[in-house]
Order: sequence, then structure tokens, then C-alpha cells
Amino acid sequence: MNSGMTTAPVVGMRFTVDGWDPTYGTSLELEEDLGESTAQVDVGVELPENAWRAVDVDPSVTQPSATLFVDGVRRVEARVWIDHVAGGSPATDASAALCASYAAGVVCCCGAGAHLLTAQTRRGLFTIAPHAVDVATTAGAYLACHTAASATMPLSVTLSSALQRRLAEMEVTVAVAARAGLAGHRVTGHEVTGHEVTGHEVTGHEVTGDDLLVVDGPLRGRTHLPRALGFIKSHRTAYLPPPQHAMVGALRHGQRTPVFLMGTTWDRHAWYLRLPCLPGPPWAGIVRVECSADLPGGEVIALANLSQPTLCRYASTEYKDARAPQNLYPIAGLERELRRRLGDPRLLYRALRVAAAR
Repeated sequence: MNSGMTTAPVVGMRFTVDGWDPTYGTSLELEEDLGESTAQVDVGVELPENAWRAVDVDPSVTQPSATLFVDGVRRVEARVWIDHVAGGSPATDASAALCASYAAGVVCCCGAGAHLLTAQTRRGLFTIAPHAVDVATTAGAYLACHTAASATMPLSVTLSSALQRRLAEMEVTVAVAARAGLAGHRVTGHEVTGHEVTGHEVTGHEVTGDDLLVVDGPLRGRTHLPRALGFIKSHRTAYLPPPQHAMVGALRHGQRTPVFLMGTTWDRHAWYLRLPCLPGPPWAGIVRVECSADLPGGEVIALANLSQPTLCRYASTEYKDARAPQNLYPIAGLERELRRRLGDPRLLYRALRVAAAR
């Protein structure tokens, strides 16, 4: 799903090259290879199943006075081993642990422009060792984050999941803080433009309370946030029945599917939307958007209509972003700023080595 899909004619063959940077994987597993979903899906939320059609942008929709984009980044600084025997006795066993940095923030796009509203950074030692304590280094402390061992998953997955949970909790924290500070907010700090973050100050800008919150990724664990959308860039599972699934590839720029309700380990409303992009494979520029399953049908459809002009407005272009158009400009700029705040990985690694030697 990327405007950077390059199609080239070759003798006896026609093929498509995914323009996403290989570092990020691919935007879509080949359509015929999408895994079959076990989700419970109700496609009749907005339109009856036999009346499904592409939904055009509603010209009467008024875009929000502020759109808040929430994202987080994580980085493992070092994999470490924690001895099971403390004191002067020789260790006879050790357990693996992760020293990681993570950050989350919110970019506000409003009448004053795009600016960083809030950001938080943390470092943690993720471990199953009950006796583990904080690791102090010259570059900052890694706070001990204990998690339970799992009998059904590898330790590496357990630790990675614990890190992801902490990051998700931080994303909720910054989102709530950003919402609380919106009313009549004085815009100061950083401006996010594409991939760049520059300082600026604007005074006297008012936000009227019709803001929209866009979370980069699934909305799981964050469905309680008001006026919130989950924004999913890549696809590995075919959730819709075949007739409705086929409609996704036929969407034009700005069009979306009708809303459907899906349930896996959690329930949510969802719809597919095609962002503006260059011609490519059937799913080029397709994203899935989610909102809470607890909202009344009218509010869900209003959010779906609002998502079309709002998200398309911030779609990236191929020559500026390797993951265009799904990597929205505010999110790309936020990711860049958050990674900068994580610090130099070489310095952090060296500080951990020095701390371990002590």
C-alpha cells in the first residue's frame, strides 16, 4: 500500500516493486497470501451486506480545529544477563534481560501549524528476575521493570511484550495530557514539518473542543479515549468476506469502505480508506482505521466521514518518505523527534558496559 510502487514491463512478465524501504519490511503481504481471519465480523453496521459500495468524501464535513497525532518509539540498547546468585558467591545461572529506551509524544496540527505538544522519554530494565534493581549509568538510569515468565512463549517475546506494554501506557498518558492542555493552549516549543522539527512560538490560538486524536497503530487499550482513531498502515490478515474484501482494492483516492464491526480478543469498529498515491497494486495506499466498539452508530459513521479528508490531508509523498503515503507527515516528524530524544545508542551502550564492569 504505497505510492512508491514501481511497475515495470519485462519480456513475458509484468511485476511490481514495493517502494517501501526494506528496513521497514513490506507494506502488504501479497494479497493472496493474507492470512485468513478468525475475527467475528459484522459488515452491516453502516450499509446492508448486499448494498456495500465505496463511500465518497462528504463535502459538508468540517475538519477538526486540531488533529492530535500520537506515536511512540522503542529501542533496545543492550541485551544483558542477570545473575541468579547475589553477593560474593559465583553465579551458577543467569536470565536474559533487556535494557531499552522508549518515548511517546503528541503532535498537534491546528491553525497555528504543526507543533510538538508533549513528549516523554523513559529507560527500563525489562526482566523476569525478581531481585533485579535499577541500573545506574553515566547516561541515565534504567528502571527495573519486572514481568512474569510465560510457559507458552519464549523469554525474548515476553520481555519485548513487557516493553511494548510500557510504551502503550506512555502513549495513553501523553494523549490524555495533550487533551487536557488543548483548551486555549499557547503554542510554544517545536514545529513539525515533514521530517523536520523547528522551534517557534504562536500566542492566542484557540481550540474549540472538536479535536480528533489519531493513534499510530491499533486502538487496543486506548478505546476509552474520546474522539480517537487507530491508524493501521500495513495488512497481514483479510478480515472481510470475499465480496467486501474485493471492494477494498477498487477504492479510489479518498474513498472508504462502509464501517464494519470486528471482534478478536477485543472489539472495534473499522473501515478501509485509500490515501492519495501514485498508481500501483490494488491495495496501494490502503489503510485501516479503527474506533471504539462502544460508540453509537451515528458517531462511528461521523468519525469515518471525518477521517477521509483529515487523513488524506496529511498523506506523505514518495520523494519525501520511504513509506508513503501511509506514513503521515505529522507522524514521520514525531518519530524523528522522539528518536532524537532517545539519545546516541553508542553512548548508551558504552555507559551500560561501564556500569556492568563496576
